Amino acid sequence: MFSNNICIALHFVLDIVCAISELKHNKEVCVSLLRIATRRWAHVLPLALGDIPGAEELIDLELRHSTPSLWSEPNLDGAETSFSSYVRARAEGDTSVTALPFFIMRGFRHRCFIVNKLSHLHSPSELRGATVGLTGWPDSGNTWTRAIVRDHGIELDEVAWRVGRLTGSHPEQDRLGRSPLPPEADVTAREQPLLDGLLDGTLDAVMTPFMPESFLAPDSPFRVLFEDTQATEAAYFSERRYIPGLHLLTVRTSVLAHRPTLADELMGAFTEAQRLSHRDRSKLQDVTPWTNEALRLSVAAVGHEFNPVGLERNRPMIEDFQRELCEQHLMRSPVPLHELFPYSTGSEATL
Repeated sequence: MFSNNICIALHFVLDIVCAISELKHNKEVCVSLLRIATRRWAHVLPLALGDIPGAEELIDLELRHSTPSLWSEPNLDGAETSFSSYVRARAEGDTSVTALPFFIMRGFRHRCFIVNKLSHLHSPSELRGATVGLTGWPDSGNTWTRAIVRDHGIELDEVAWRVGRLTGSHPEQDRLGRSPLPPEADVTAREQPLLDGLLDGTLDAVMTPFMPESFLAPDSPFRVLFEDTQATEAAYFSERRYIPGLHLLTVRTSVLAHRPTLADELMGAFTEAQRLSHRDRSKLQDVTPWTNEALRLSVAAVGHEFNPVGLERNRPMIEDFQRELCEQHLMRSPVPLHELFPYSTGSEATL
């Protein structure tokens, strides 16, 4: 009898332990944070610092020095993603990743042409017959930069393109993806970084998303192609009313499918982070001693709302980019916007 009571008691305790364990497991599943990785942009820092109420219960944000990839990193639920990579994946029928209309990275591209300081070139209209290096062929930024060449009346097959690493310190990596190079393009030899080609005359110009450290030196052997890059970019904005989008926020489609409100929640969190960053940007005196003057010039040229959020505000830019991808033979036809951005994201917010 005593033995039976012990057994009953043990079973009762085990039942309680199992119930507690199951409850704990279910709770962990419910509160599991979304693992999202982006580069270290100022406008995502409020999320990383815990400045957005409620976001700490939704997002586990990882800040990186390079762009992550949802296609090759199964441990991530969401990530900053190349605009070009996403659109081309959708064009090929890959719906495993879904974008939200929040562009994490934008940038004018006229500043991305550099030449030898002794070069006679001052405009893309002078690149007919030139040899031009670039750091990747299907990249979003280089697609926009090649579009500027076309805007100046030069067709891409009138230029000899060379794809390679910018400097000798940059790693060797795949710079083509699944995109075949056109006949007028080639991959540079491993021993010939693009900047070396500018110095020895092998290359007439180079396209790069970020300037090398040597570019900032007073005795730098390089300069930008345009004589007044800022005025040229301001005119571009005045005509088009947008700054080209380069990277956007993406989430695994399977994750979005299990939580119908997630798209709105993520858009809200990233938009609020951007708003806080924008509000505080005049205080970033550690960036440059002329922060306020730089901001004054920026606002005068493009206004405060240079990174609009939402599909409608970005529609002209998205359509222009898809048109360029097609014209540059990176995909056959545009993807319908409702297929690129299938999830409702609430109101069309701006900064």
